[in-house]
Amino acid sequence: MSERAVPYQCPYCGDDDLRPHEVVAEDGTVSSPHGSWACRSCLRAFSLRMIGQLRPADVVDEGPR
Repeated sequence: MSERAVPYQCPYCGDDDLRPHEVVAEDGTVSSPHGSWACRSCLRAFSLRMIGQLRPADVVDEGPR
């Protein structure tokens, strides 16, 4: 697994012009919080976070109805 997974599309507008979201502190330092992304198309910032992996028993397969 890579250190930083990259989203392919913005979850809001679907565009692919994404960059890591940078935050500028009052003292002028710039940081990029882990999992934070900015969409240059719709000008929204969002974050992604992996919660964990599911055990096969946690996945309910109802099948076709």
